[in-house]
Amino acid sequence: MEKETGMVRVIGSGVLLALMFIGSSGVQAEELHTVEQLNQAPAELEGEPVRLEGIVGRVNEDIMGVNFIHFVDGTGSEGDYITITSTDLPEVGDRVSVTGTLVLERDFGAGYTYPVLIEDAEFTER
Repeated sequence: MEKETGMVRVIGSGVLLALMFIGSSGVQAEELHTVEQLNQAPAELEGEPVRLEGIVGRVNEDIMGVNFIHFVDGTGSEGDYITITSTDLPEVGDRVSVTGTLVLERDFGAGYTYPVLIEDAEFTER
């Protein structure tokens, strides 16, 4: 998919296609996913934008220039969460919608490997 921001293109016989401005992360997702679905690591979603709604469970600030957030939505087994990285800094307990890029088998080195991770996420309050 070609990525263009803030531009307009004329196609064919004068049909005007206006491309929307893409947010600062460039990530948009239509379908709402759950922690349980994403923890099952669907390979077809790797590198794709994903959206979840739930609660911020834990925040580790400014590690390698980003915040690591544990995110829960009540799906899956008790205690299931998904890890999210973001420059946004939500507070523990915030009810939010989050959109980011799904990454599988992310290895940061030093023993920090994440089978499922959402990167470059943006949070909005619900």
